[in-house]
Amino acid sequence: MDVNTIYHRTVEFFADRVNAVKADQWDDPTPCTDWTVRDLTNHVTYEDLWTVPLMSGSTIDQVGDRFEGDVRGADPIGSTLTAARAAIAAVAGELPRAGTVHLSFGETPSSEYVMQLAADHLVHGWDLAVATDGDARMDPHLVRAVADWFDEREQAYRAAGAISARRALTVDARHDLLPRFGRYASWGPSHRALARFNSAFGSGDLDAALALVTDDVVFESTSPAPDGGRHEGRDAVGAAWSAVMSTPGMTFTEEESFVSGDRAVVCWRYGWGGEHPGHVLAIGRAAEELA
Repeated sequence: MDVNTIYHRTVEFFADRVNAVKADQWDDPTPCTDWTVRDLTNHVTYEDLWTVPLMSGSTIDQVGDRFEGDVRGADPIGSTLTAARAAIAAVAGELPRAGTVHLSFGETPSSEYVMQLAADHLVHGWDLAVATDGDARMDPHLVRAVADWFDEREQAYRAAGAISARRALTVDARHDLLPRFGRYASWGPSHRALARFNSAFGSGDLDAALALVTDDVVFESTSPAPDGGRHEGRDAVGAAWSAVMSTPGMTFTEEESFVSGDRAVVCWRYGWGGEHPGHVLAIGRAAEELA
């Protein structure tokens, strides 16, 4: 496939998944750890809006901040699809000129920029599909095309912090595109539940965190020293978590997590401020109920 066809089809793949988002799914978590469905669609819509002026030769400074903030407005699906159609038209019209675009890291061939966008639409389309229980099947021809292009760019992406560490790979490079982009290809309900819990705990929302656990939940704390304490049951754990969440400068940061079937493990860093700031590392485990 030529670059324009690859791009057009990946944008359509993403747009189809956006069109299927239900009204109560915008705040759901996605495989992009820090993004909800709303954040993810806003990111891609933002990219689509930038595509039009950049493909026509505008510089970063000329575009300025016109696309900052929530670019989807009151009609998130309609705004996203409108931006996608405009981006498709801009690429189809300008790509044959084989020019360059002005990006933050310098002049870039337009074909390279368009392939970057294609990869983003394909992977984020999958992100959106699994986050909303949509159709996550990807066209194998698109996967092959993006994987082949990505071969020489993966290390640069990772070095720049654009993607996270690789996940476990298979023997077929075409099927490894998602793990190479830092995704768990098996991302599903258990990952979603774990993401909801991490978000609730990290934001100090005690009620939301407790709503995601069972009555027989167990929490083993790091205090009192040296052996810590054990709290059993929703009420006892709620009281312990309330104290943890009310600590001045409390931070809760996921460092690593994995899910195997209906079991999940998350390694996190709990920090605090105040007169004697510090942190501890901890591990959380869950089973069955996450699914």
